[in-house]
Amino acid sequence: MARVLVLHGPNLNLLGEREEEIYGRMTLDELNRELKEQGKAAGIEVETYQSNHEGDLIDQIHASRGRFDVLIINPGALTHYSFALCDAIRAVRLPVVEVHLSNIYSREPWRRRSVVAPAAWGQVCGFGHLSYKLALSAASNLINRKAESNDRYLP
Repeated sequence: MARVLVLHGPNLNLLGEREEEIYGRMTLDELNRELKEQGKAAGIEVETYQSNHEGDLIDQIHASRGRFDVLIINPGALTHYSFALCDAIRAVRLPVVEVHLSNIYSREPWRRRSVVAPAAWGQVCGFGHLSYKLALSAASNLINRKAESNDRYLP
């Protein structure tokens, strides 16, 4: 069975309580439950992890080698300055989908740049909790395309 790791960065543990007008009312537990159900329906095992600490997220990325087929990550504010996350993603050589609840490009100027994006296979943002579901659909597509193809350009 294919496996996807979903990493949630700083402050995402406060979903449903924090700036609901931007991040919505769904809690992280509810979001994780929906992702696991969506994954099960697609034949994908989804594991989730949240940390407010950059090093913990890097450790999870490193540990994903050989255990997961795709990573989905919402780096939170680390998106805008964590070159260490970018380097970790590049080092593991797994396809990564960067995800954000809000449209980072329509927010404050400092939020409009992702230093993680150059290491990611793609990015989904601006659709609230649907962003994660779209990212999981993209991950499923990557897994299926890789299984069906010898395309050397697929990760």
